[in-house]
Amino acid sequence: MLEQLPRPVIFAHRGASAHAPENTLPAFELAIRQNADAIELDAALCGDGQVVVFHDGSVDRTTDGQGLIKDLTLDALRELDAGSYFDESFRGVGIPTLGEVFEAVGGKTIINIEIKNYASPLDDLPEFIAKLVSHHNLADRVLFSSFNPIALNRIHKLMPDVPIGLLTVAGIGGALVRSILGGWIPHQALHPSLQNVSHKLIQNQHRRGRRVHVYTVNHPEDITRLCRWNVDGIFTDDPLLARRTIEAAQNAEDPTP
Repeated sequence: MLEQLPRPVIFAHRGASAHAPENTLPAFELAIRQNADAIELDAALCGDGQVVVFHDGSVDRTTDGQGLIKDLTLDALRELDAGSYFDESFRGVGIPTLGEVFEAVGGKTIINIEIKNYASPLDDLPEFIAKLVSHHNLADRVLFSSFNPIALNRIHKLMPDVPIGLLTVAGIGGALVRSILGGWIPHQALHPSLQNVSHKLIQNQHRRGRRVHVYTVNHPEDITRLCRWNVDGIFTDDPLLARRTIEAAQNAEDPTP
């Protein structure tokens, strides 16, 4: 599946989150209209074991409520407004379940699912995600990523044909993960922080037969530099800006009409 995508792939980070509230259906639908190649989202378990799409451990930053996702039931989460923090025009937008996202856009785009069980790395989130992907027949339209090596290994055993992206943090921590866990975790792509990326790193990963998808890339100069380095993909909050910048960079390389 990854080989069929354009290079570099534009992943809409939490949807078109520069223009709509992150990890919501409007953000994902807007990303598709803005010609993103794929969307990225965060999947977590709420208090009654439902898989919801939400980034933070608590709802405080992006909703009108308070509390931890892991402690709130789906019914309680459905009462929250997850849109007006971004703009009043999005008031009433809710927190979607992963199944609702699949129903809305699963057949329209590629979806990078970040497995966010960092506070409870041994929970059943990988199994629940795998069941939802299978139920919606989307195994050929998703890839999984995580900073949690346990989650990646577990979901790989459940769905071995789905590509894996190994997320790494910035700084020395990311370098240690690549060197220590890189050979242990089966992955087709490295997902490093922008601060950790160099031309040499991309070349080294390519020699190992792996792709490099970089997060989070929002400035034209960074996008242009990564294109020059032959990066395979970028995660961006602004897929519209990324598309325009990539097209300009490609046209500059090939000025012939």
